[in-house]
Amino acid sequence: MDGLNTRQRSRIRLHLGAGAWIFGLIAAIPFAKADVSRPSPDAYGRLPTLEDVVLSPEGSRLAFIRTIGDERNLLVVQIGQSKAFGGARVGDVKLRHIRWMDDDNLLITTSTTSLPPIGFSGAEREWFQLVTYNVATRKMAGLDFDIVDERTFNVVTGAPAVREVGGATTLFVPGLYVTDRTLPGLFKYSVADRRIKLIAKGSEPWTDWLIDDFGRIAVEFVYRDEKKAWELKSRKGDHLTLVANGNSAIDVPWVVGFDVSGDSILVGFVENGDPVWKPLMLKDGSWGVPLEKGAAFRSAIEDRKTGRIIGGVTDIDDSQYFFFDAELQAHWNAILRAFPDEHVDLVSHSDDFTKVVVRIFGVKDGFVYALFDWYTHQSAILGQVYQGVVPAEVRRISYRAADGLTIPGYLTLPRGAVDKNLALIVMPHGGPAAADTLDFDWWAQAFAAEGYAVLQPNYRGSNLSYRHVAAGFGEWGRKMQTDLSDGVRYLAEQGIVDPKRVCIVGGSYGGYAALAGVTLEAGVYRCAISVAGISDLKRFLKWTDYRIGHGNSHSQRYWDRFMGASSPNDPALRAISPIEHVSAVTAPVLLIHGRDDTVVPYEQSDVMADALKHAGKSVELVRLKHEDHWLSRSATRQQMLEASVAFLQ
Repeated sequence: MDGLNTRQRSRIRLHLGAGAWIFGLIAAIPFAKADVSRPSPDAYGRLPTLEDVVLSPEGSRLAFIRTIGDERNLLVVQIGQSKAFGGARVGDVKLRHIRWMDDDNLLITTSTTSLPPIGFSGAEREWFQLVTYNVATRKMAGLDFDIVDERTFNVVTGAPAVREVGGATTLFVPGLYVTDRTLPGLFKYSVADRRIKLIAKGSEPWTDWLIDDFGRIAVEFVYRDEKKAWELKSRKGDHLTLVANGNSAIDVPWVVGFDVSGDSILVGFVENGDPVWKPLMLKDGSWGVPLEKGAAFRSAIEDRKTGRIIGGVTDIDDSQYFFFDAELQAHWNAILRAFPDEHVDLVSHSDDFTKVVVRIFGVKDGFVYALFDWYTHQSAILGQVYQGVVPAEVRRISYRAADGLTIPGYLTLPRGAVDKNLALIVMPHGGPAAADTLDFDWWAQAFAAEGYAVLQPNYRGSNLSYRHVAAGFGEWGRKMQTDLSDGVRYLAEQGIVDPKRVCIVGGSYGGYAALAGVTLEAGVYRCAISVAGISDLKRFLKWTDYRIGHGNSHSQRYWDRFMGASSPNDPALRAISPIEHVSAVTAPVLLIHGRDDTVVPYEQSDVMADALKHAGKSVELVRLKHEDHWLSRSATRQQMLEASVAFLQ
């Protein structure tokens, strides 16, 4: 379940009158100077003003999204020039991501919440599509999956891979084709002539492919859900041959990517409570020596043209980047020296890493995008991510849970406030296998601007490490919940917060935790705000099974492991379902939910509101029209914040 933080054809109008927003290498985007007075919740609730700043492969152009309200504009500028030379108005479409395919073409990912395309049946989902933008012609075009004699969905289901095949930019896109059921397919798209082919058909819903330097399928990974079995095939001549297989009920292996030489692929496993990356030699299908303990990165850094892994990211807390090439590591270290004592995230880079775009969060610079030039060793602040917002201080903290487990987390403090006897908001993240980091959080920052301290604990089950995740197995609504109230007690003992003025607020799993806070731990919190939270675990699991189409699925086994249950009908779920304990509620409850949510259905808040009303409890339900699970629109994000702040006050 994704925390609040993530495919039908959309019309995107071309807009040629883009203004000058980035000018000169060592110049800033002329955003208005941030107002140091307390901004309204609207400043945090609207979508980021500046987003997805990406460098072209040769490093001379920048593309980015500038947003006003719900309207997003794609702009393209030449570094060193004072005027944008390309762009498009994308309206209020949910634009998820942009990237360069080559120096002249951008790839744009959008999404729409809807039923399947006309002619197909199924549940409402978030469907993703691709749009291309050519800088020279200033034309946008939707990537169309229509193929003669094939039934396909015009959607994308995974991350596209870009390769140069015969000197031409070629896109490889995971999508869907239809036989007697809907299955994954791999599509090959020629960017120059806009031709598309279906080059591989998966036989199981869980099928992944890896593309080599030459644009060939090098690896196919298949997981057979009902048999709990996986197979890995690699290329031998013109065929894919089985080289490894095994069984796994939940912790399924995953293909990480090609090693830096291209001679092997790295495959991830969980062994003895730790993730391990093992090289599989493509020449003969033999396994090499696993990478040293701790060398399995949290995420990999890939070369754009080959997909080879050139480095990785460790430490989810502060994003430590490591590169196998000493010169690339030197480039990154120089960037860190340019922004000392600040949180630095790699966003985009030229192919040779001589120019790098980073996102900075810290006391000195606030929350901004910056461009670093290796040759001059100079950096330029490109602009604020949120115009008019001055971030509050975020501190690392840690405390002991009742059973002795260390719970790390973050405490955001109101600007200028004395850290004593503050009103506190406990804000558990979604997931639950996700994690809060030392980064800007618009939701926490909005509450801090209203004068509240905000605690974001990485409770057991959070994705800090596999062992920390595993500590949450079977603890949903149990120790995962008391980890939160243990944080309240810790801050109260330190004198930082007033234990009589504590509210719990969260989205997705965090919304469940908010409801559990006032049902399973009555008396700890003065109020609760649940945004897209689960209230009825049995109902949720049955809904999940219905969408998948069969029981005993990987998804069900995953949730059962966290919840400590054996099926949607397990009586154990009653003990940890908030809807079963509404009689214990003594605090006001605010429920907020998007009507287009396809991750946690709107009915979860609807039935909880009814149960609380029938029990005579204080409850309010705010419906967000045309909003999904991730609060993707400015208007409804602002509506959520305004309702939350009014409720808290």
